[in-house]
Amino acid sequence: MTASESAGPPPKPRPEDGSHDDDSLAELGYRPELKRTLGNFHTFAAGISYISILTGTFQLFYFGVAHGGPAYWWSWPMVFFGQLMVALSFAELAGRYPVAGSVYNWSKLLGGPHVGWLGGWMMMTASMVSLAAVALAYQVTLPQISSLFQFIGDGSTGTERAANAVLLGSVLILFTMMVNGFGVKLMARINSAGVAIELIATVVLILLLAANVARGPSVVVDTFGHGQGQSLGYLGAFLTASLASAYVMYGFDTASSLGEESVDPGRNAPRAILRALVASFALGGLILLFALMAVPDLHDKRLAVNGLQFVVLSTLGHGVGLLVLWCVVIAITVCALAVHTAAIRLMFAMARDNNLPGGSRLARVHPRFQTPLLPAVLIGLVAIAILVLNINQPQIFSVVTSIAIIMIYFAYLMVTLPMLVRRLRGQWRPAEGRFSLGKLGLPVNVLAVLWGTAMTVNLAWPRAQVYNATGPQHWYLRWGAVLFVGVVALGGFTYYWFVQRTRTGVLAEHAAATTP
Repeated sequence: MTASESAGPPPKPRPEDGSHDDDSLAELGYRPELKRTLGNFHTFAAGISYISILTGTFQLFYFGVAHGGPAYWWSWPMVFFGQLMVALSFAELAGRYPVAGSVYNWSKLLGGPHVGWLGGWMMMTASMVSLAAVALAYQVTLPQISSLFQFIGDGSTGTERAANAVLLGSVLILFTMMVNGFGVKLMARINSAGVAIELIATVVLILLLAANVARGPSVVVDTFGHGQGQSLGYLGAFLTASLASAYVMYGFDTASSLGEESVDPGRNAPRAILRALVASFALGGLILLFALMAVPDLHDKRLAVNGLQFVVLSTLGHGVGLLVLWCVVIAITVCALAVHTAAIRLMFAMARDNNLPGGSRLARVHPRFQTPLLPAVLIGLVAIAILVLNINQPQIFSVVTSIAIIMIYFAYLMVTLPMLVRRLRGQWRPAEGRFSLGKLGLPVNVLAVLWGTAMTVNLAWPRAQVYNATGPQHWYLRWGAVLFVGVVALGGFTYYWFVQRTRTGVLAEHAAATTP
């Protein structure tokens, strides 16, 4: 079945008794192997825990304020609008093809096998880098709860903080590796409980900050003088600071990546994608706004170093502040768990198409735990290796995070761009009776492509503030993101073209049964 054939004609009407859950798999040539145990809240929880309001806002608030001042807050609605265009496009796809490794399968379906492989490869690599980036958030929070968590030195230097971040992050990744190894049911229980705690803590935090405001909302127009003397003025500073918001609002496609383990995913996945993004925008935006309004001294240098953790402890007091920070630790944990889970499904999806070395072994589902076990271990070990390689890098937080986001945005473009081409050719139709954008599909898709392209360029721009903030200055550090992403993309695709391309095809043990 070619991509044009699978993406062109509308699907047949589907029964309402739940037997249609596997139709999209058969249409793509796969047989069902993963057990369907996840309900509507589980899929929503997977999406929102990947985005993770508390993880992202607490990890990079300091970066936004340091480079853009309080006015960086406006990058939050900007990023939301752009990502909403992407999420709406994804929701249409999820309604028709809620399948493991969604980004890979969607890009393959819409753009053909070569685009699909590149999209899947970039997304898989990005997921492993993202897992490492999320794990670094432990360092931003745990040592502020207690100095006992600063195992390496006293944290007075960037190198000590980076090394300690690697240690704490590696422990977290080992935990997510074990949980995912025991199957999706255990993962879903831990994830759902963690998300419930995170959502409650988020609402309580918003109320507590709102009750302690020290200034009005006009604070969000204060630039702190950033951008003065620069060629782009404040715009340049704002675009740099926007990394703090761009890092939070992605990963909503996870709700669809668990489609093969969900009940009625064609209906639930699109809703989960949009609900996760909208809830994260609303709650996260309020946290950032009230934090800026409540912090006792906006010019305290600790605000641009310790970020939201400093705001919480200085505004709410030590006791309440510590309780909130422990909730942040829980949020970071389930966020890492969701990222690891999504990465496993992506590797499994590529492997059953024999699109990775050792595909048959990587795509093997453990008979007892009903999960691809080898990908869980392999992804965890690669993420730890990424941390170890950056153990003495003082800019480890911004460098690893930036590279992760760039690759995610690039992978998303491998879906939205081919989808736009198919819309323009009249070859895309959403599933009947499922989520549809109707006449808004084309303008939404155009905006999704423009947004993804612009932000990919913005995030990869060789800024010293992001990639070489402390001396000595080296060209290869400033261009580190471009070099890394380029090597991964070109090197990976070269391997695919000369080696893996001729082996591609659904493995017999994973192929849908053919009817005579």
